[in-house]
Amino acid sequence: MSVHNLLRSWEPLSHFSEDQLGQLVRCLARNRYPAGASVLQEGDPTLDAYLVASGNVRIQRQTRYGVFSLAVLGPGELFGETSFVDHEARSGDALTLTETELLTLNPVAAAATLERDQLFAVALYWTFWKSLSQKLRQTNDQLTAFFPESGRPAASGPLEVLDASGPMAGFRVDLAAKRKLFQEQRLSAMEINFLSSLSKEKKLAPNQMLFHEGETGSEMYVVLDGRVMISKYIPGAGEEALAFLERGDWFGEMALIDNQPRSAAAKAHDGGAVVLTIPREVVEGLLDIHRISSLRLLKILCRLVARRLRELDDKIIGWFILAGGHGNWPAEFGAGPVLD
Repeated sequence: MSVHNLLRSWEPLSHFSEDQLGQLVRCLARNRYPAGASVLQEGDPTLDAYLVASGNVRIQRQTRYGVFSLAVLGPGELFGETSFVDHEARSGDALTLTETELLTLNPVAAAATLERDQLFAVALYWTFWKSLSQKLRQTNDQLTAFFPESGRPAASGPLEVLDASGPMAGFRVDLAAKRKLFQEQRLSAMEINFLSSLSKEKKLAPNQMLFHEGETGSEMYVVLDGRVMISKYIPGAGEEALAFLERGDWFGEMALIDNQPRSAAAKAHDGGAVVLTIPREVVEGLLDIHRISSLRLLKILCRLVARRLRELDDKIIGWFILAGGHGNWPAEFGAGPVLD
């Protein structure tokens, strides 16, 4: 099968036009690897992204208790895109498990095309955003499988949920304060005006919930002031903080990409927080891949998701080490301890 037809058959690239697929093909190198070949090593400064054309690749990390497998990828899946978008060193190894064919996207080789055709750049970074967000959701789900205990203990007290009719309901943020936040992110004048006008502010008291894990999501958020904690309930371990977000950090985007329930909870940290709410229709309008949309915003979102994914991988490895090389890791995740 030709590379063009192969790419056309993959769902993550379904939004590419025929012309954009042709441009992508010209940026790719096709390489075959035997089983057991090292494609990447932790700490490598390379920035290439890879598409698995055939075979299987294991993403893993070396630990004092042996190799820990973070993921096993098959045809049609991406890896290496984290370094492509954030320009950071590799956070793990990539090893072929079978004879494998990879399509390699080098950022230098793609630079001219990305610079010349913004619609192509938007299509590519949209693919990266979807891939990274899917991996982040899968990693969030894997966290709950690490511990052997099951069942949620009775809550120690009622959770305080954001109430639109409560004492915070009359809180307002002036337009200038919103504009300043988006200007700091170097968005275009159109994007700044759009987001400033259509975003809604919410003020959260200390430890007040913004949304719960499992809820349906129809909004994305950006922190204006204070700190927001993203957390997940871990059976046998309780509430686990996954990330602390500060001014300019975006979150809640995964539910808008895959229309799945929230994979984690969000609440204000100890000092409270102010967030701006961006409705689904505004996000979709800004990131419409069928027209010139906000490439700058898309790159910001890709880097934020990449950072959170790196942090979660570090957390999982840390737990594995603290557990002395043991963990309850179901086989259906395709990952877990591998003693090589």
